[in-house]
Amino acid sequence: MKKLFLSFMLMFAVTMSFAQSTWTIDPMHSSFNFNIKHMGISFVQGRFDKFDASILTSDADLKDAKFDFTIDTNSIDTDVEPRDKHLKSADFFDVEKFPTMTFKSTSIHKAKNNAYVLQGDLTIKGVTKPIVVTLTYGGKAKDQQGNEKLGIQTKFKINRFDYGVSYDPSGAAVGKNVDITVFAEFTKK
Repeated sequence: MKKLFLSFMLMFAVTMSFAQSTWTIDPMHSSFNFNIKHMGISFVQGRFDKFDASILTSDADLKDAKFDFTIDTNSIDTDVEPRDKHLKSADFFDVEKFPTMTFKSTSIHKAKNNAYVLQGDLTIKGVTKPIVVTLTYGGKAKDQQGNEKLGIQTKFKINRFDYGVSYDPSGAAVGKNVDITVFAEFTKK
């Protein structure tokens, strides 16, 4: 009986060490923001208000994490309704044909301090390109209800022409590079 108990405890310990945790995004404490140069003299800022994301990891930190983000392109918001309508058109995101953009990680490795190098595939308007971003891991904490939370942030740049967002091909009125900033808080399921 003692051997059976020890075998059970060993199997339990091994199973728990490989157990994966799923973290889902907390939309009230997360944001997907962008800015782009306008007329070469100023910037237009905006965000996407509807999104879904998850992290799957079996490690105490993020060194084996798998990230999956989906953004509703129809939720674009620059606080100017006519501009938002134009951004939803075929000139930019073509939201009727491409209702989402996605990011799926392919690898991650720890850099210095709380930084990680995250690689993955970004898909916009049906075009998928590999990207590499530096991710800052904010750590974990418990909220007032005892839910375990995890925070990350990243800032990176993409060329919109790479994804078929080719309105104003000269890039004079609307810049070609888009700065993207993501602040994300996740809740452990």
